[in-house]
Amino acid sequence: MKLTSKGRYAVTAMLDIALNQAKGPITLAMISERQAISLSYLEQIFAKLKKSGLVLSARGPGGGYRLSRSAQDISVGDIIVAVNEDLEPRRCYGKANCQGGSQCLSHELWSDLSNMIQQFLVSVSLQQVIDQHHMQRPVTLGLAK
Repeated sequence: MKLTSKGRYAVTAMLDIALNQAKGPITLAMISERQAISLSYLEQIFAKLKKSGLVLSARGPGGGYRLSRSAQDISVGDIIVAVNEDLEPRRCYGKANCQGGSQCLSHELWSDLSNMIQQFLVSVSLQQVIDQHHMQRPVTLGLAK
């Protein structure tokens, strides 16, 4: 079980849009520059995000991407699923045929872990991640030391 760069980059890119879309549509080039993610990789990721209905796009000058709904209404789990990230810890993928066609001794442990991961990712919204980030990095008021 491993969250790959695809999932991490998809979440990071969606956070970038959530933070910056008030200024207008966000281009992939903007995200690429701000987040140091390959533009071609972002194109692949955003094809999936758009297909899943998480982002809306506008073509042409002044075009780009924006969230399809509020950051509060998009979960990290939505994003991970959209980019086909596989976080399944069970070798049998829940089919209980892990050990020569029958259930292994630790099957229920990994099933519980799988459920906990899914519940956690679905319970965390983009807005919660943004809020947590701002709490850990307070905005300075530009006061001289």
